[in-house]
Amino acid sequence: MEQWTISSILNWTRQYFASKGIANPRLDAEVLLSHIMAKDRLHLYTNFDQPLTAEELAAYRQAVKRRVMRMPVAYINGHKEFMGLDFVVNPAVLIPRPDTEILVEAALARLSGIPAPAIADLGTGSGAIIVSLLANITAAVGTAVDISAEALAVARENAGRLGVAERLTLLRGDMLVPLAGKTFDALVANPPYIPDKDIAGLSPEVRQEPRLALRGGSDGLDFYRRLVDKGADYLNAGGFIAVEVGINQAGPVAALADDDSRLNRETIIKDYAGIERVVIFRLSI
Repeated sequence: MEQWTISSILNWTRQYFASKGIANPRLDAEVLLSHIMAKDRLHLYTNFDQPLTAEELAAYRQAVKRRVMRMPVAYINGHKEFMGLDFVVNPAVLIPRPDTEILVEAALARLSGIPAPAIADLGTGSGAIIVSLLANITAAVGTAVDISAEALAVARENAGRLGVAERLTLLRGDMLVPLAGKTFDALVANPPYIPDKDIAGLSPEVRQEPRLALRGGSDGLDFYRRLVDKGADYLNAGGFIAVEVGINQAGPVAALADDDSRLNRETIIKDYAGIERVVIFRLSI
């Protein structure tokens, strides 16, 4: 019977993934095996001749099968790092992405001078944005809204695991509706912004993420229109709205602010690839 070592199983998996069109075959093989073995990736390199146990091999084979079916690695492992924190994820929530850290960093910079800021996260999903903000601002209090009960369950678990549950209220409902009568220093959101016609052309991995977290209407701007139209009613004096946007959407989203919205465009922030990624609005004085 063939004895599989860390090195031999990774080499085989890299070739197998590449033959199936997986974009990052070696990286995915390593991340999956690290999770199965409960070791970091450095361990794989320094112990390349270590044999896998029968249990590890069986679990790894199942993970490889799921990856070839285009299940995202984060869903297979059940975890994703974001802002240096470990978040639980499953197919009920969007997988947190590095681009969204730009949004969190922008909000942190603007909340730093407020003694005990109140923050609302709309369409919270895994809770990555609001939990990261509360973890970094220990005096802050947060409210997380999502229309999906399954997503709120994930956010609740992450808030508990990362020690912010006592400062976070979770509300089920459609966007601003559950916040009636409340005001905040910041509204933050990574909303659905994929135009409906573009959904079918997304990668097989992205198409396994929840459609509610992707579909933004005919032009991808449905959520932003609603938020800019009513968002000012939910802001304290000097408050702001920070939203992530898709490619080529920053200008159209920023242009939604007009006299009726009571919002001013503060700035547009680019991500590390130079793409306009975050739009900030301020409540008009």
